[in-house]
Amino acid sequence: MTRIFHVSDVHFGTEDRDALAWFAAEVKAASPDLVLVTGDLTAAARTSEFAAAGDWLAGLAAPVRIEPGNHDLPVYNPVLRLTRPYARLARLVARVGRPAVLDDVSLVSLKTTARAQWRTNWSLGHVGRSALARTLAEVRAAPASRPIIAACHHPLVDMGTRTKGSTRGGAAALAALAEAGVTAVVSGHTHDPFDRMWPHGDGAVRLIGAGTLSERVRETMPSYNRITVVDGEIDNFVVSHGEGSGR
Repeated sequence: MTRIFHVSDVHFGTEDRDALAWFAAEVKAASPDLVLVTGDLTAAARTSEFAAAGDWLAGLAAPVRIEPGNHDLPVYNPVLRLTRPYARLARLVARVGRPAVLDDVSLVSLKTTARAQWRTNWSLGHVGRSALARTLAEVRAAPASRPIIAACHHPLVDMGTRTKGSTRGGAAALAALAEAGVTAVVSGHTHDPFDRMWPHGDGAVRLIGAGTLSERVRETMPSYNRITVVDGEIDNFVVSHGEGSGR
């Protein structure tokens, strides 16, 4: 069995410290195989925010994998955003990223962030051709016997939550991932969890979204997802702050 604790939108700078302490205790008690963070570790990609996020992640009792979110690109430094948008995040990953051994599932990354877009709201999702090609290459290299989970920040198609991903190229990317054999796509951005099946051809892809551990809550309290994979089957359970793990 493989256990992944999936968290997103921690937003250091507007983080919920009680929720962070609670999640750290959950990780310590359960020792998951991986803590997967699907973006927006910070509120504005400030150096101080990445430093605080790094301290917290370094203290978690599990390997950590981080995907970029739109808030992890510099908000108030346009020169850095356009020239080296992922530099601060890369330093954080080098500091705290710890590889995990996942025996029952393959995990691939899909970048949905962009340093700039031909629309006014750069916080929305975008899947470029090169990003999708890299992900599909990862999928082809994965063992055929395992389910494949793709991790990204923005939902590839809108899930009816209050916050929308409005991801350009997302539906086409999702169709390509389904054709390539991806079993599920996990994401963040919405600050509210979701878990739905997206029909494609004769099958379906599971779409799983995590909530937030920040003060920027929407419809639900801070939460994370417990994803388990057993004998090729993916299970997901939303754990909310104040309710206990339930498992």
